[in-house]
Amino acid sequence: MSTVIMHSVMSVDGFIADENDEVGTLHDWYFDGDVPIGGGGGDEYDHSGTGGGVRVSKASAEYVRSTWEQIGTIVMGRTLFDLVNGWEGRPPTGDHVVVVSHRPKPEGWHPEASYHFVDDVTAAIGKARELAGDRSVAVNAGDVGGQILAAGLVDEVAMDVVPVVFGSGKRFFGRVDRQHLLEDPHVVIQGERVLHLRYKVRR
Repeated sequence: MSTVIMHSVMSVDGFIADENDEVGTLHDWYFDGDVPIGGGGGDEYDHSGTGGGVRVSKASAEYVRSTWEQIGTIVMGRTLFDLVNGWEGRPPTGDHVVVVSHRPKPEGWHPEASYHFVDDVTAAIGKARELAGDRSVAVNAGDVGGQILAAGLVDEVAMDVVPVVFGSGKRFFGRVDRQHLLEDPHVVIQGERVLHLRYKVRR
């Protein structure tokens, strides 16, 4: 069964964006390095949807490349889908996307893309696992990610922590309202202007 990994880049005080969904300097490390991260067919990944290829530091490159290559399906909320217009049907990694939303896919939107709109987090993870096969499911952090964690469906939490303090904004874990225990980190990698951490969720 696929491993479900909740992931995002975040500030040291736990925010993935400000109140206006702006990420500020959080993603700068994706483009400030010397090592290009190649995607399928020899193309470079474009995690941001801005059209620029990802180039990370040598310290981050192996971790980022191996993590992205393992992803079969991305699970995202409707807010992020609308913000990036679903990456125009071309996700930054993986072959499939499941969007948690009470609204259907926009009419006529990239019919060729493997995007599936599901209105329940449990059903969304079920569909994502089915599509991912033996690869992992990447859940974007935020409100939807927090709901999936609260439902007991997240196996691991992966954070790329950037040394900036936001003070307020959109929280990594959304509106989770009770304690969840994680194991000690089994990945700790210091990149340039980013710290990669990965924890298993304690059962």
